[in-house]
Amino acid sequence: MSDSVLKRYAGTRVPIPGLGEPPEPGDDLADDLGCFSWLRGMRERSPMLEFRLKDGRSIAYDYALLRKVVFDPSEGITLKFDEETVRIEGRNLALEATPGIHLLRGIQGHRVPWVRELGEAELIAAGDRVTVVERLAFDAPG
Repeated sequence: MSDSVLKRYAGTRVPIPGLGEPPEPGDDLADDLGCFSWLRGMRERSPMLEFRLKDGRSIAYDYALLRKVVFDPSEGITLKFDEETVRIEGRNLALEATPGIHLLRGIQGHRVPWVRELGEAELIAAGDRVTVVERLAFDAPG
């Protein structure tokens, strides 16, 4: 292999004209909306959906494995991944958190990188028109 080919592909990255600078590590590309986050860019998509539990644990699933999204106002949002089911329970799960942004549509469009259970104090302080995630339930095949 010639040195010029190696240098060409292994050298420092130069930004592509018109695309701007690549994001710096630590740049926040998502808005934190309390119990979930939303990717800012119109074309941004998250590769994984992370579930953050009250006890500090975190579980992430590949969005490519998401096969079905079911919304029932009395049960919440049910996500069917290949072999597992995740249920998001709470209130106002299909309402807009801010204009044009809501949890249900964000998950359907892969725009939500994480969802978080709220603590007891946050649940009490949340308003009536705020999206609230009270519980995340995980069901493995039995």
